[in-house]
Amino acid sequence: MDVKKTAWESEKWRLDIYELTKPDGAQVETAVVRHPGAVMLVPVDEKGMVLMLKQYRLPLDETILEVPAGTRETKEEPWLICAQRELREETGHRAAEFHDLGLLWPLPGTSDEELMLYLATGLTHDPLPQDFDEEIEVVRIGLDELCAMALDGRMQDMKSGLAVLRAQAYLASRA
Repeated sequence: MDVKKTAWESEKWRLDIYELTKPDGAQVETAVVRHPGAVMLVPVDEKGMVLMLKQYRLPLDETILEVPAGTRETKEEPWLICAQRELREETGHRAAEFHDLGLLWPLPGTSDEELMLYLATGLTHDPLPQDFDEEIEVVRIGLDELCAMALDGRMQDMKSGLAVLRAQAYLASRA
């Protein structure tokens, strides 16, 4: 399938327009967001508290609760390198261990984005400067409370909800 045109492009993302032919011969246009991929982290401190973010999201015009996350610099950037950087930028902490919680496709109908999930443990303070366009407040919430929030709808960010549920399942399987 060939791109008809690129409607928009940034340093990392691109919006490609495709023209498709339906079985009845009709021509339709559709758009696909091309994305280098991103990581999501569930950082758990020595007291079992998760470092969560309160962050303003323009599409919602609202500040939401979510796990730390960030976009890879390129599709070739190793997932773990991105995870290490984003954890330090967004929470001000480094992790001694990263546990793989799997890969997700958050919007397969409109984007080729992949999300790699990690549980981060053994946290120590070691910040990097935050991205210039982010205003983040780090809050600590217990994992059990976050899982309850994911299940009862108080945490509306689907990706964060799934990340904390996977982290809880991973930790329970190791107990």
